[in-house]
Amino acid sequence: MKKKARPRSAGSEEVTRNEEVSRSEEVVRSEEAALSEEVARSEEMAAAGLSVTVTHRKSLKEMKTPLSALGIQNGCRIMLIGKKNSSEEEVELKKLKDLERSVEKIAHQLEELNKELTGIQQGFLAKDLQAEALCKLDRRIKATIEQFMKILEEIDTLILPENFKDSRMKRKGLVKRIQGFLAECDTVEQNICLETERLQSTNLALAD
Repeated sequence: MKKKARPRSAGSEEVTRNEEVSRSEEVVRSEEAALSEEVARSEEMAAAGLSVTVTHRKSLKEMKTPLSALGIQNGCRIMLIGKKNSSEEEVELKKLKDLERSVEKIAHQLEELNKELTGIQQGFLAKDLQAEALCKLDRRIKATIEQFMKILEEIDTLILPENFKDSRMKRKGLVKRIQGFLAECDTVEQNICLETERLQSTNLALAD
């Protein structure tokens, strides 16, 4: 004879539910701990200069961005991928950063020079002072061009192996920026010449 299954009492059902809730809470706590650990690891990698890549093909490029902004929630898995540059490449990167700062300073000088020229073109300087001012601007723009060219020469002396990808990319970007500034210098130099010729023509007409 088959034994009849004993009906569960209300008390045993309550115990079962409590056990299930307890297990669920343990899973959540485990997932939260795992996420906290991954976040800590991502912060350590960020401090070491490494990149952090998360699921759904999203990359944490700006380290100050909260993970929640990328849809990361409790239970999500985070994949950390990155590499640290060799000490040899770090030396080259520092050289490029120093050159980049020099370029920024020269670019600021170019901006100020351009403002002065615009002021002359718009008549903000007395006529009798314009010829001397334009002559000074011409000397300054030529000096600015020479400064940019010297930095290009310094960049050209850097020997970067094929595996120095970050350095080579930074060098390429810096060269492109300098070329852009040199093109701007050429435009300013041409405008100085045009303004000088216009002023000379005006002075000759007045003399006649």
